[in-house]
Amino acid sequence: MTANPLAPDWLRQPDDVNALAATVWPRNAVRAASGEIVLAGAEATALAAEFGTPLYVVDEQDARDRAAEIKAAFDTAFTAVGSHATVYYAGKAFLSTEIARWMTAAGLNIDVCSGGELAVALAAGVDPAHLGFHGNNKSLAEIDRGVEVGVGAIVLDSVVEVERVAAAAEKHGRVQAVRLRINSGVHASTHEFLATAHEDQKFGVPLVDAPDVVAAIRSHPSLRFLGLHSHIGSQIFESDGFAEAAGRLLLVHAGLLAGGEVPELNLGGGFGIAYTSADVVTPIATIAQELARVVAAECAALGIPVPAIAVEPGRSIIGPSTVTLYEVGTVKDVVVSVGDTGDTAIRKYVSVDGGMSDNIRAALYQADYSVRLANRASDAAPALIRLAGKHCESGDIVVRADYLPSDVEPGDLAAVPATGAYCWSLASNYNYLGRPAVVAVKDGAARVIVRRETEADLLRRDAGIPDPKATA
Repeated sequence: MTANPLAPDWLRQPDDVNALAATVWPRNAVRAASGEIVLAGAEATALAAEFGTPLYVVDEQDARDRAAEIKAAFDTAFTAVGSHATVYYAGKAFLSTEIARWMTAAGLNIDVCSGGELAVALAAGVDPAHLGFHGNNKSLAEIDRGVEVGVGAIVLDSVVEVERVAAAAEKHGRVQAVRLRINSGVHASTHEFLATAHEDQKFGVPLVDAPDVVAAIRSHPSLRFLGLHSHIGSQIFESDGFAEAAGRLLLVHAGLLAGGEVPELNLGGGFGIAYTSADVVTPIATIAQELARVVAAECAALGIPVPAIAVEPGRSIIGPSTVTLYEVGTVKDVVVSVGDTGDTAIRKYVSVDGGMSDNIRAALYQADYSVRLANRASDAAPALIRLAGKHCESGDIVVRADYLPSDVEPGDLAAVPATGAYCWSLASNYNYLGRPAVVAVKDGAARVIVRRETEADLLRRDAGIPDPKATA
């Protein structure tokens, strides 16, 4: 069959529209002989029947294994060059108390960037000494609480935070360890809105200002300077950008040694994952080895010891481990003009019971996702589809382009993989939809780790509704 001319250039019509690309789906996802998708031993239809849809389903073992593998990769790579690495899980990707416990059990620290994320980590029982606290505009209350509970490191994002953190540390009688976030000027190969090291952006201080800001940090007895921090972007497939940023930071790092210790260098996160079969991802072990090689070579050239290294992956751990299940509500064929030839083609719109309230990345970043039928296999011909949400926005699209069997129909179950990162954490109540539940699956057993929001939850915050206790 000829490919639909409305398909983007990167999308290939699949030979088997039922196949699950191993690079995109959780490691424990299979299509059973019955035709339905089974996630870590749990049937998709059974999960939807028990917990409802939309539903985030996390392959627990996959998430735990990815965390352990990333830690092992950086441990091995930097031990080989005479140093060591600390891996922080970037909680902004998705954080719950269970996720925090999985990460700490794998030997990772946790990175938080708000008072709410700090509260979740503390509620999970994470040792505050194993927390890093980010944020370009941390409130005085957030800084005070972070210092009070004893977070292991606070990332200073601006000059004004030097005084604020120093004052909080003095108030609580602590010496607070801090990192300084640097805007390295390295432009990662990623979406413009995801690239966070451009000169014209809100994060960090310019590289040229680092010596003066570090001198200010060192002037406070209540602060201990750990080192420089860089984050060059997100969803990055190559190691080149990380290597370039490391080289620039190490040059400044070497100069700072004259004024005191600089025990570490934090290279941030942003390691990319596959959202579609067209994405080619560099293995984490390869990135770790390349970074270790570059850091060791730069340090040798500068005549300085290799510092301890910290990294902050989030998406690369939790992203591939999760699938979102939706129920199909409507299917319609839309005739679309193709170029200026007068020809037309059909795009099949498949609408589901979620949308931009549970996955805003397609609307926000024009991100591409994949989709497969989860309740059955089909030998019908592939049809180009657009998986749409139920919200009152024309841009409410979950999957912009993929192929499903042409017999897709209302009542089918659609599964969108690689939704573990920046989906639940960016979820909203737009159109007063409750945010979906998150279920962890392992060895065929499923349990709720974040419960579904109900209408009662949505109404509870509305001050216009009388409190029944007040009128009793």
